Amino acid sequence: MTREQNERIAEVVARERARLRNFIRRRVPDPRDAEDILQDVFYELVEANRLLMPIDHVTGWLFRVARNRITDLFRKKTPERFGDVADDEPPFEDVLPSPEDGPEAIYARHVLLDELVSAVSELPEEQRAVFVAHELEGRSFKEIAAETGVSVNTLLSRKRYAVLHLRERLRRAYDELTKG
Repeated sequence: MTREQNERIAEVVARERARLRNFIRRRVPDPRDAEDILQDVFYELVEANRLLMPIDHVTGWLFRVARNRITDLFRKKTPERFGDVADDEPPFEDVLPSPEDGPEAIYARHVLLDELVSAVSELPEEQRAVFVAHELEGRSFKEIAAETGVSVNTLLSRKRYAVLHLRERLRRAYDELTKG
């Protein structure tokens, strides 16, 4: 891009950033998602400019792109977190015995945590990598996709299979401890 194009983009970003951010934040509850959308909108502007796409009304175009990104966010299937609960399943945190409940509880907690480590190691590499990156390292699917080149939908699928396996494996271990 030419210096003149860069300056025009910088002017638009400086002029519209606050209004656009407020517009997005009123519609998106998570500030991190709102900031991601804002960055995506400005990225689209840079790309449109780079590709010499004619944009008659830049402000209107920015808000339209923002509205589309917000819609995309809400259409996207929300990822299943390991702690999310199906109707008949207690959350994982509630299944682990509290260490304050005495020596038997401490033993049971250690057994279940050991089972978790074993269950994670049994996962296929692709499932284990996405589970660890998202659940333990707290990375977003978007970050993982950018780093690996794997689509977000594929990552979501891999994570789902990992969670299902881990839940089943831990449920069996828990049942053995509580029935034994």
